[in-house]
Amino acid sequence: MSATNLIFIFYQVTAILAVIHVVMDNRQPAKTVAWALVIYFVPIIGLLAYLFFGINTRRKRLVHRHTLDQTSRNAMLDSIEQHGLVLPEAHKSIIELFASQNSSLPFGQNKVNFMTSGYEFFPSLLRDIASAKSHIHIDIYIFEDDPLGQLVSDALISKARQGIEVRVIYDDVGCWSVSNRFFDRMEQAGIEVRPFLPVHFPRLTSKANYRNHRKIIVIDGSIGYIGGMNIALRYVNGGTRKNKKHLPWRDTMARIEGHGVYSLQQAFFIDWFFVESTLINDSKYYPGPTSGTQESSTLLQTVTSGPQSPMPEIMQGLVNIIMNAKRYVYIETPYFLPTSIVLFALKTAVSTGVDVRLLVPLNGDTWLTQWASRSYLREVAEAGVKVSLYKPAFLHSKMIVCDDCIATCGSTNIDFRSLENNFEANTFFYGAEAACKMRDIYLADEAESELLVNIPGRMHPRFFVQLWESLTRLFSPLL
Repeated sequence: MSATNLIFIFYQVTAILAVIHVVMDNRQPAKTVAWALVIYFVPIIGLLAYLFFGINTRRKRLVHRHTLDQTSRNAMLDSIEQHGLVLPEAHKSIIELFASQNSSLPFGQNKVNFMTSGYEFFPSLLRDIASAKSHIHIDIYIFEDDPLGQLVSDALISKARQGIEVRVIYDDVGCWSVSNRFFDRMEQAGIEVRPFLPVHFPRLTSKANYRNHRKIIVIDGSIGYIGGMNIALRYVNGGTRKNKKHLPWRDTMARIEGHGVYSLQQAFFIDWFFVESTLINDSKYYPGPTSGTQESSTLLQTVTSGPQSPMPEIMQGLVNIIMNAKRYVYIETPYFLPTSIVLFALKTAVSTGVDVRLLVPLNGDTWLTQWASRSYLREVAEAGVKVSLYKPAFLHSKMIVCDDCIATCGSTNIDFRSLENNFEANTFFYGAEAACKMRDIYLADEAESELLVNIPGRMHPRFFVQLWESLTRLFSPLL
């Protein structure tokens, strides 16, 4: 028998074993079928993709984080007193859902400001860094080594040299293109910098699929940021890639003052334990509220999810909002590759007369994801969802607002990866004050968008275009 035949037989046996492994992992049928097709019909590349990104380790290596969540929550409770906290009856079920499933507490009397561009966010962040007196904690997916990233790192280095505690967690895959020298420079200045699940051969297969996509910043335990912005120049001018200038990125960040920052702090400490094996629970990290927040009325709850979670808590929350909407639901997301339950919720809501609107970018940042989403967008548009395509920039905002009474923003995209694989964080806001602000943000973005139904080539594509859309959709559980 020739060497070529031996190699072919070896590959076929390996591929069959891999498919058996996928089947016995008992995932959702759509994801199982998608991986089986990729492994068997995309020789070598499909098998490598599964080894690198498909092996499911969450139940075996990450489940201990649930116990740690409870430990950290108890430490936080010792430092918090909330007198006279009243939960709104209309949202009590979702609040209690997050409290029981995610150990996430609701916090009242918060001052919230939403920012929709890098020109707002980064000057605000730099001012808050400059005024830090105790500590700065950053939990970020991408910390880019570009002029803006260097400006923020210089500010952090300056505070570290003043004796301020500075801790940074960055995602190792998100920062693959960032030189180690960039982070070494911060380390040498006294900043504690840690990568999240560093990816090195030969252990790549157990880590590349589970990324820390969160964007959380906490300053002195009294000021917090959460949303979709990374630390990168693209949020200001779009940056460049292969000598081609790109559109700027339009995103949403929330700046929070009040007890609600404590849940951001808790989320950071959980991740810090994960990367450093050190549990921080000193009460100094949970100070009293700053002046001016006592009169603020916003009630909020920060929810985290990840591959270790017994239940997909953020997805549960999003579906709860959609299914309980009475008048409207407005959604912004850069990627629309919904799970079957989210797709069902959207179709159900619009069929009951709810005004369901979806805003996505006209031009995506990855061609495969954009193509894979096209049939989903057309499907919900045909069901009655008002789908709009944002034109001025790449829309990277992740937010939902409903009925002028509940809203959320954070790092979670409406796609399989965010809802099932990544470590994500969203803050849910209860009450008209925050919801109406986010409603106005959505309507302003919608005014600069074009309806999908007004684009004939997208609503009625030619046969081969539609075939390509359907083929790329098969990969949506893997993107």
